[in-house]
Amino acid sequence: MACFEHENALVETQLVGEGTRIWAFAHVLPGAKIGRECNICDHTFIENDVVVGDRVTIKCGVQLWDGITIEDDVFIGPNATFTNDPFPRSKRHPERFERTTVRKGASIGANATILPGVVIGERAMVGAGSVVTRNVPPNAVVMGNPAWISGYAGVREQPAFQAGPADKTGSHPAEVEGVVLHRLPLVDDIRGMLSFGEVQRHIPFEIKRYFLVFGVSGKHVRGEHAHKKQHQFLVCVHGRCNIVADDGKRRQEFILDSPATGIYIPPMVWAVQYKYSADAVLLVLASDFYDPDDYVRDYGQYLALRAEPGCSPAK
Repeated sequence: MACFEHENALVETQLVGEGTRIWAFAHVLPGAKIGRECNICDHTFIENDVVVGDRVTIKCGVQLWDGITIEDDVFIGPNATFTNDPFPRSKRHPERFERTTVRKGASIGANATILPGVVIGERAMVGAGSVVTRNVPPNAVVMGNPAWISGYAGVREQPAFQAGPADKTGSHPAEVEGVVLHRLPLVDDIRGMLSFGEVQRHIPFEIKRYFLVFGVSGKHVRGEHAHKKQHQFLVCVHGRCNIVADDGKRRQEFILDSPATGIYIPPMVWAVQYKYSADAVLLVLASDFYDPDDYVRDYGQYLALRAEPGCSPAK
């Protein structure tokens, strides 16, 4: 099936994929590369050094300037604005334009502004009118000026445990493979409260390291990685924060708001911590010493590793 070009569109490139539809008053310059089954709406402009993947929707009033790559299955809402020069001057051009990339499956809302050089991660969502000044992690939902992470696509936050008797202990597996939630013992008497955890009984590994995370802004994000071999056990000993766990197929978000609640994160589970309260202190117990080679920090690489035969969280 050939591409469709409206009679009032100006399409100068020869690199347009089958099934793509380019509507009235769109202008595409000779160097642009457009994939298959795209929908490029009225009054759009696409410059030369631009790559657009397959099945991309570009709504009315969008301009894609030199240095922009749009991967497959991306949605760009009306009048979203891309920039490629952080310090523009009339008739003065940089030696090279900052490269901006929108990864597969991401969505950008109407009137959003994307500053040069940022990466919008896989399946991320940018809210209408947001100003994106830094990279957006995969699956993140961002909003505001400057844009901050307000949530993650496909999940809703939930308490690690529903309300129940404070002295009821126990654990149950999450939907995310290998992740286990623990309600730890809690002792309350006239002297105050005490909570504890025991290795093997609550924490399913020998502890070789601990670290504390605190003083984190409510709009900042920690984690955003998986471990190849290391096990972790997380307890928010003061305040509250949210944990997102992702095994590549399922994703869940939990609120940690009690020192009597712990969450076990096994190897090869992607984890994110965010929405820290101002007084939050997150305790992390780890099964090994710090090793930078144990980290998987790129979500695309993580998905590729998870797709390998026999890869699953260690028990």
